[in-house]
Amino acid sequence: MWKTFHSRTWRAVLIASALLLIGLPTELIAETAGSTGSVDRATRSDEPFELSAATVSTGAAVQEKWLDVERQVDDERQVLRICEQNPASCPSPAALEFLAIIDSARPLKGRAQLGEINRAINLAIRLTSDLALYGAEDVWSPPLATLAIGAGDCEDYAIAKFVALREVGISPDDLRIVIMRDTLHGEDHAVAAARLDGHWLTLDNRRMAMVEDVDVRNYRPLFVIDQDTVRLYAEAPPTSGG
Repeated sequence: MWKTFHSRTWRAVLIASALLLIGLPTELIAETAGSTGSVDRATRSDEPFELSAATVSTGAAVQEKWLDVERQVDDERQVLRICEQNPASCPSPAALEFLAIIDSARPLKGRAQLGEINRAINLAIRLTSDLALYGAEDVWSPPLATLAIGAGDCEDYAIAKFVALREVGISPDDLRIVIMRDTLHGEDHAVAAARLDGHWLTLDNRRMAMVEDVDVRNYRPLFVIDQDTVRLYAEAPPTSGG
């Protein structure tokens, strides 16, 4: 019994040390160390990058950010429905812009539909840091708020794509947001991911072409987010190559 406890304790210490190196919030570090026993140990997962993941506990920093942005997205959906029904009376130019992106993708199918959303959102938003926009770090914004200012960072692109893909009819089971560590530049990065014919494609603000998860290079997957939960990837190795 002591040997098992001792092993788990050291495992928690090692995980916490690794997370400190990548600069994650201390609340999340504590939660991660305490949840290692619940990680699914399957060798292959249905999630992007085929890595198992464990749900983070209530109160974790990333989860709180996602829950907050989800509430804002729900409010924005009401605006979208109003503007969809009566564009002439739409109070939000950003809603009309977002609906135009959705309408352009709706008739398309498969990879063409995903690519249209990726391209249109990339062109609609100017890459700008949260510090420059809000005077604060790591602010997550819903699509209409982002389009209203025409600027945002990687999370804002990913959130806008995630919502747009839901609006065109993609199943939530086939949509994710993935937060990764850029191992070359030492910074975190977020992308939307969509599953097509059993393969996960990443929709990245850094490129117009979509890349399958197995072909992503020089990133370490950290978190995967769906419409219901935020999960922490278990023992995620860095993607290799150059």
